[in-house]
Amino acid sequence: MRKFGDEMDILSSSSSPPSSPLLHTENPNRPKVKAVLVLKFIVCINTFKPPPPPAKIFTISPMSFDGASTPRPIDGRPDPVTGAQPGHANGSNNGAGQHTGAVVAAPTYLTHRLRLNPNSDHRPDNYEDLELDFSPLVFSSLERYLPPNLLLQTRDVKVNYMREILVRYYPESDRIRRLHRDLYTMHAANFFVPSFLRAINENTEQGFRSIMSEPSPGIFIFEMLQPRFCEMLLAEVENFEKWVHETKFRIMRPNTMNKYGAVLDDFGMETMLDKLMEDFIRPLSKVFFAEVGGSTLDAHHGFVLEYGMDRDVDLGFHVDDSEVTLNVCLGKQFSGGELFFRGVRCEKHVNTETQSEEIFDYSHVPGRAVLHRGRHRHGARATTSGNRINLLLWCRRELRKYQKDFSSWCAECQREKKERQRQSVAATKLVFQLIAE
Repeated sequence: MRKFGDEMDILSSSSSPPSSPLLHTENPNRPKVKAVLVLKFIVCINTFKPPPPPAKIFTISPMSFDGASTPRPIDGRPDPVTGAQPGHANGSNNGAGQHTGAVVAAPTYLTHRLRLNPNSDHRPDNYEDLELDFSPLVFSSLERYLPPNLLLQTRDVKVNYMREILVRYYPESDRIRRLHRDLYTMHAANFFVPSFLRAINENTEQGFRSIMSEPSPGIFIFEMLQPRFCEMLLAEVENFEKWVHETKFRIMRPNTMNKYGAVLDDFGMETMLDKLMEDFIRPLSKVFFAEVGGSTLDAHHGFVLEYGMDRDVDLGFHVDDSEVTLNVCLGKQFSGGELFFRGVRCEKHVNTETQSEEIFDYSHVPGRAVLHRGRHRHGARATTSGNRINLLLWCRRELRKYQKDFSSWCAECQREKKERQRQSVAATKLVFQLIAE
């Protein structure tokens, strides 16, 4: 993709934008970190046979309370699922202390090899609520590779089987070490400032506008993130970057225009960011961006960008690959880096001139959010000192590909529509004048 416009055009405050803004897109060739790691040890497991570990023996009770057979250990330890002691059925002693049913060995990686190709039709369990040594998303991804006879087992059986594989084959040096586990699930009271939470809970346009300013049409600014959350997320990103450097793990950057930054979805924050979009951004978008499907946002791309003299310095004139974009500055100390906005455009009119009323510049403040349409043309001026790191959430909807009429939000489409209406009215008046004569 070629870059349009020179530096003087980009930094100019004139009404004319650079010749063509770039479409700021997610890198199409970016592999998911979790997927790469899963494939990495699947190949290893299926080509190497380690010494067998001691087998754990289970019994199958005749029927559990829900009508399904329940495996229970007979090695003197409590059942990992029910907590029942040996010689008990669902917590009650059977009198003789003996078990009924067939005796089967617990599944191990020696007796049940992983599939080389994932089962794309299988819907994996959610492991977010468990305290695990590895990212819950790694377990969800790995589950699709389980042999068919394990897919219907309980979650506890599956997680023990997968954890045994991960511990044995996944070198500790290659594991992403989390600094702040609280970041990976939504803790609204610890993430957001009270004013933002009150407005979200009230869920009215009046409540939203009470915490926001709209300095230019379609650009909303409000306090959002607590300083502690910003500090924790910055530390987590630095920790991830350090891991990438130490392991020499190759990752693709968040989009086609930035060389520095990280995709948060790729190292375990996908579920948290889903909640951020669904419970906090979608209510705002439903009110302020209904014309681009703000109430039906159903997908996201979450990432951080890094700016500074030894990072990306600026960002060229572009539009985002999203319906709605959330941009929050996390810190640190910096000068420059202002955003400049130059009007909303559809694909047809993305290169048209900027009107004077569409010019708006914004200076970042840590913790403060900017919410705007993805098609709102914008860019970032040079960060002249220090380092600036921003959290970006591109919010999308699947149905956007079917939209044909953009006159509800594209400023140029609206001007063309008004001009057609004006010409139609003028032509009608002329006809009446000719008839009257």
